[in-house]
Amino acid sequence: MPTDADFNLLVALNALLSEGSVSRAAERLGLSESAMSRTLARLRETTGDELLVRAGRAMVPTPRAAELRERVRDLLHEARAVLRPAAGLDLAALERTFTVRANEGFVETFAARLVAAVAEAAPGVRLRFAPKPDKDVRPLREGLVDLDVGVVGGATGPEVRVQALFRDRFVAAVRDGHPLLEGAVTPERYAACGHVVTSRRGRAGGPVDEALAALGLARTVVALVPSFSAALAVARASDLVALVPERQAGAACAGMRTFPLPVPTAPITVSQMWHPRLDADAAHRWLRGLVLAACRAQGTR
Repeated sequence: MPTDADFNLLVALNALLSEGSVSRAAERLGLSESAMSRTLARLRETTGDELLVRAGRAMVPTPRAAELRERVRDLLHEARAVLRPAAGLDLAALERTFTVRANEGFVETFAARLVAAVAEAAPGVRLRFAPKPDKDVRPLREGLVDLDVGVVGGATGPEVRVQALFRDRFVAAVRDGHPLLEGAVTPERYAACGHVVTSRRGRAGGPVDEALAALGLARTVVALVPSFSAALAVARASDLVALVPERQAGAACAGMRTFPLPVPTAPITVSQMWHPRLDADAAHRWLRGLVLAACRAQGTR
């Protein structure tokens, strides 16, 4: 088919084949008879077939037109269904698997609440939580991920839709009885401790180090681990200090103490991101609403 095909011709073709008359087809579409005749000429040129031919005072379809009549009617029906606003979402009958990419901390904090909410409303829906090794937006673009949860990075494309879920901040975590807990936690005492740092890319520095450097201080990073839960496990069994998001520090910090950092750092905003092709998808909108509700029910804004 030519790349510049005018698909509006399908509407005219359907009218012509249904009515079997140029004048009746013109009346049906609100056109003049001469305009309908010109459209028939275009259709003949496009299809390479006469479509309707004169037989006495009437017009009859060619074999090709007779073959096309039902196909054209079905095509228009499907096209109108595509362009029609989506019907109400029947959650009880919905069967779908959503892939949510998020870091370990988010999964540990919110997955149970989300799974329970989904199971109650839509038992045919499955949630698949995928690891988040980076902030690459390609999985969203390629449809490998339905929803991406995390901090918006520089690699996030301008077309990606973003909705803030909550703001968080980093806190320090140490084992019960840690020497740092004896007295005020000053920047100097904090920097003098050994530290376990979470980094997926093996980077030891970050905003805390920049804040310490402004005071002429530097911390000693003893261990690098790939997740916050691993950092907590190391700190729980040693005198190292871990740095974790405050929202993740609940049950995961059993047997530990958390406290605000002795240097100022900017808060972080955790968002959910999706590709614009899913904007109007009723099921996806429902999922986004569940994620937002779960985060806010956790006391986050």
